Amino acid sequence: MSNLALVTGASSGIGEALARVHAAGGGDLVLVARSAERLQQLKAELEAAHAVQVMVICEDLAVAGAASRIFQQTEAAGLKIEVLINNAGVGGHGKFHERGLEADQQMMQLNMVALAELSYYYLQGMVARGAGRILNVSSTAGFLPGPLQAVYYASKAFVNSFSQALANELRGTGVTVTALCPGPVATGFKAAADLEGVRMMDTAVSATSVAEFGYRAMQRGELVAINQPGLRFLLRWIMPLLPRGLLLKSSRRAMEKSG
Repeated sequence: MSNLALVTGASSGIGEALARVHAAGGGDLVLVARSAERLQQLKAELEAAHAVQVMVICEDLAVAGAASRIFQQTEAAGLKIEVLINNAGVGGHGKFHERGLEADQQMMQLNMVALAELSYYYLQGMVARGAGRILNVSSTAGFLPGPLQAVYYASKAFVNSFSQALANELRGTGVTVTALCPGPVATGFKAAADLEGVRMMDTAVSATSVAEFGYRAMQRGELVAINQPGLRFLLRWIMPLLPRGLLLKSSRRAMEKSG
């Protein structure tokens, strides 16, 4: 398999769109998600359309040990992952003390721990070969605290910080790390994260546009990629100047449900 990318959360949304972009460029794939049926459908479609090779791995990265099992499977198959796309993630709406701890523990495992573990495992080979790219799908949520999505916003702040620190550590190795930070995206994430009725989701853009933007940014080795110009300006030049209380008030208002 050549120009091989491993994509987590590949069965839908941004992950599926990123897999399509990579396959359209002639790259082979390892697709990871929980849904075996959907992954097999996507595998058949991409192989037929683009004459690429696709391997499917069914794992739930919200479960401890899943990242290690994925790595062991690709190692056993003799695969050299040249592009790692950490896309799998989950959100959730509500007050932290009312949501239930287990849901947020799974969110932290998926959004942070599994991402860090996969990065560690595959960086060994990338650094040894002197080439590789990592794309961590984060969020503009990682730039500020998020009342009513406290753990989700904090998890994305981890991804933003972790990605930039790794990128600096890896300078001169031939390996780059990019954090893709979209705003609201029109995917199944909205329903899964209980965000129906949240005003901010009205500005959602397509998963395909985000994937194409993020993939190009990864190829260029960009550090942080924010796809919407308005959000990029707001986060870089306006938000840092706001008093903390006003920032929190604005952030919470964006997460409140209408009606």
